[in-house]
Amino acid sequence: MTKTLNLSAQSVFRTTNGQPLIIAGPCSAESEEQMLETARGLAAVPEVTIFRAGIWKPRTRPGAFEGIGKVGLKWLKTVKEETGLKTACEVATAEHVNDALKQGVDILWVGARTTVNPFSVQEIADALEGVDVPVLVKNPVNPDLQLWLGALERLNRAGITDLGAIHRGFSSFDSKPYRNHPKWNMAYEFKKLLPEIPLICDPSHIAGKRSLLQQISQEALNLQVDGLMIETHCNPDVALSDAAQQVTPEGLRQLLDSLVVTVANATATANEEELAELRNLIDYLDNELINVLARRSSVSKQIGIIKKENKMNLLQTGRWEQVMEQRLSKAQREGLEENFVKAIFQEIHQYSLHTQAATVVPEIAPQV
Repeated sequence: MTKTLNLSAQSVFRTTNGQPLIIAGPCSAESEEQMLETARGLAAVPEVTIFRAGIWKPRTRPGAFEGIGKVGLKWLKTVKEETGLKTACEVATAEHVNDALKQGVDILWVGARTTVNPFSVQEIADALEGVDVPVLVKNPVNPDLQLWLGALERLNRAGITDLGAIHRGFSSFDSKPYRNHPKWNMAYEFKKLLPEIPLICDPSHIAGKRSLLQQISQEALNLQVDGLMIETHCNPDVALSDAAQQVTPEGLRQLLDSLVVTVANATATANEEELAELRNLIDYLDNELINVLARRSSVSKQIGIIKKENKMNLLQTGRWEQVMEQRLSKAQREGLEENFVKAIFQEIHQYSLHTQAATVVPEIAPQV
């Protein structure tokens, strides 16, 4: 359970026309020319109302571009004056907060690496006490819903009443085909726990590459998120950070035109709306099952190659019995029926053997 939050009656993160809020701009502020060229392009995309740019960039390893620093805040100010777009940037320390507010940044966001640390979130909350500014909070890098909620609560206790959340996916050992696994069930649970908090999806950080942006954006809209944050650069291929996941302003326009936005039916019951969201979640989970099966098949092929090179038998009965015992034990703990799981894994095993046989003797490969 979450504590009751003191929130504004109206939020900058919710539109009044039923259309999603669109936040766009480069991963990193690199130069004044880059910022203005990108902003001018975005100003011509009517759906875009907020211009985002990374001023300070927390990089995984030292030596990568870590942001231009506070000089970029002046470029944000110029963007606002020239285009009329609201501006937003990430803050990770009290000093960042103070510098951004001095330059008139309209919206702040707390990044995923900061959300994971309550001490850092509290430092930002303390710096914002008594300040009237909208703040977005990204989910922590690890799938911990309580950390995410706790960060919002800390900011709210400091007096921030216009709050929003950003779903940007979660780090995992194998998140293919994504950069960060979306785990849409986490977004769904967040909406159930805090329906009063607008939820913005960041398809760029989930995708990690342009080719997945449309699919992820549509899946997010199917779950009735309140908006999208999409990284946009005037020349993505030469971007100093996250080049592969950024689009041009024209690319963003095309992406937005391709999306289907379903406006909530005023006569629909709460149960009908929830049913629609759950069906969309089922669609996502089915896609994930196919992705997992494809990866498993790839591993089976590698096993087949090793067996061939070492002249090993394809069917190793002892290993298969051990696997089935482990899977059925796991299924029991998860409350799944034994016969259901057993039937599924028997089919998977037969397909794996066929895949390995095709690897060993190519002429019996299945026809496609």
